[in-house]
Amino acid sequence: MQINLSNLGKRYNYEWIFRNLTYTLESGTSYAILGHNGSGKSTLLTIIAGHNLHSEGDITYKLDGKTIAPDKAYRELSLTAPYLELVEEFTLLEMIAFHTRFKPLRGDLSHQNLVERMGLQKSRNKYIKDFSSGMKQRLKLGLAIYSDTQLLVLDEPTTNLDQEGIDWYQNHVEQNKADRLIVVGSNIVHEYSFCEHHLHITDYHVQARQVR
Repeated sequence: MQINLSNLGKRYNYEWIFRNLTYTLESGTSYAILGHNGSGKSTLLTIIAGHNLHSEGDITYKLDGKTIAPDKAYRELSLTAPYLELVEEFTLLEMIAFHTRFKPLRGDLSHQNLVERMGLQKSRNKYIKDFSSGMKQRLKLGLAIYSDTQLLVLDEPTTNLDQEGIDWYQNHVEQNKADRLIVVGSNIVHEYSFCEHHLHITDYHVQARQVR
């Protein structure tokens, strides 16, 4: 997959979050969107993922050299972020079954295999509402990382994880990054240390403020 951002800008009312952002993201490469809290990292990620609309410029998606419509791009991506919620009335196995109705798992991985890879075997029949915050985050990451998608978008991926969970995240991303386009929004090094390219969202703040 290839994503082209051309003179992209986003504003809320009269305040520009960023502006004049031109960048190309390609499969087989991992990118980190960097910046302080409130700088616009999550805004850019939601635009890339199609969850948010940009205010100016263009964003195009290509798969195997062919342009795909923005409203179809969701089929090729998986996203996890602190603001995304799980269906807490489901058990773990029910949540996986529901998720895989829309996004199949990579490599014909079974539901039980995914439970094991997430290290949640003892909680397979436990309701999500009774999970700890760290368990919920590991579940969100597991569903995203192991979905059979070309694009993996990770916003603050180790939120609520302890050191064991952080190690788990790093290991499983490393195992599943080949031939994928991965975009990470973060200001914490251990979340994006594997990324080859860094885009500093603050580089587009000055331009945003200068032009009203």
